[in-house]
Amino acid sequence: MKFGIIGNLEKDRLLDVAASIVRRLVDEKMEFVLHNELARKLGRSEHRRLIRDSQSLSELKLPSACDMLIALGGDGTMLRMTRLVGERRTPILGVNLGKLGFLAEVSIEEIDSCITDILKGKYFLQERTLLEAKTKAFTTPFFALNDVVLDKAGSARVVDIETYVNNEYLATFTGDGIILSTPTGSTAYALSNGGPIVTPSNRTITISPICPHTLTVRPVIVPDESVIILRVRRSQRKLHLTADGQLERLLSAPLEVEVRHAAFRAQLVKRVNTTYYDLLRQKLNWGKDVRQEKHT
Repeated sequence: MKFGIIGNLEKDRLLDVAASIVRRLVDEKMEFVLHNELARKLGRSEHRRLIRDSQSLSELKLPSACDMLIALGGDGTMLRMTRLVGERRTPILGVNLGKLGFLAEVSIEEIDSCITDILKGKYFLQERTLLEAKTKAFTTPFFALNDVVLDKAGSARVVDIETYVNNEYLATFTGDGIILSTPTGSTAYALSNGGPIVTPSNRTITISPICPHTLTVRPVIVPDESVIILRVRRSQRKLHLTADGQLERLLSAPLEVEVRHAAFRAQLVKRVNTTYYDLLRQKLNWGKDVRQEKHT
């Protein structure tokens, strides 16, 4: 197996963590290739001798040159890596150098044992749905692992968004915007907007209006083979379309956005001794009495 190593260059602990992984792979006589920007930073650090004979490639070439991509950073790094890998479907192992870490769930302390399990074949690949958003305003579609969001771009006025599912009219949602989320994205923006947590094995898309003008409006869950149309006929200001909070475009009304599941899925590397429910309890502090912790 050949590993690719890439990371968020702004993370403070990146170089030390990357060096520890390289050292372990060298000891195990495993092949690896580094992102060239990461290799450049390591080459200017105390770890430069460790990577002296290492191969490095650009970000675009890295996914096709390895069997598993180790992404060092946070959930934002993982979101970007799933789009980078795209149709190549290279498995991604996320190592958390950030805060929450729903996607980059392997902690720094767990890296060594996780690599041991991987080398022994004690892991599995979990497929995650991506969304594809298209509009006539631009030719290249947006892809999102978490969510596609259409909102009013900071305006004080609400926006009316006609919503259709498979050409069937659902409703016109009046409010700040709308979130279309995958099961993966159910613990992201959609969760803070009052949406349900949807386990990754489900094949669904959740439609969540943002701050709807009518209190009876609630999220709607549809099958992920659905084609969703968001249509805005009038707006005094531009609308804001985003994918995973990273790709964005300002659009003028009238506009129509078509969202469906992408033709490919992401493959995330998961440990066999950890479940999704373990992750929920850990990250959301379920079962912990924070009142007692404050007094200890």
